[in-house]
Amino acid sequence: MEVEVCGDESAATFTFHNEDHTIGNTVRYMLNKMPETSFVGYSVPHPAEPKMNLRLQTVGPPATQVLHEALGNLYQVSEHVLKTFEAAVAKHRTEQGAPELR
Repeated sequence: MEVEVCGDESAATFTFHNEDHTIGNTVRYMLNKMPETSFVGYSVPHPAEPKMNLRLQTVGPPATQVLHEALGNLYQVSEHVLKTFEAAVAKHRTEQGAPELR
């Protein structure tokens, strides 16, 4: 990942390599939910170019710090979704009498 800080540390552009709209929209959503975020947007310059640019402006804290917190929140949400899904699959298999996957 590349970081380009513009002026003070509350605004920066991050370039994620080998990423696309999937992570861009997800990270944008998580950042929009945070009160520290003033503006966030992302772009994929070209479908054949494997990178995604994320522009973040905050109301004061460093943009890198806010992005780090948002990625941590995203990780926690992903872990919860995975555990919930695995529990539901296990419950369904038990109810159906299907063998467990290993």
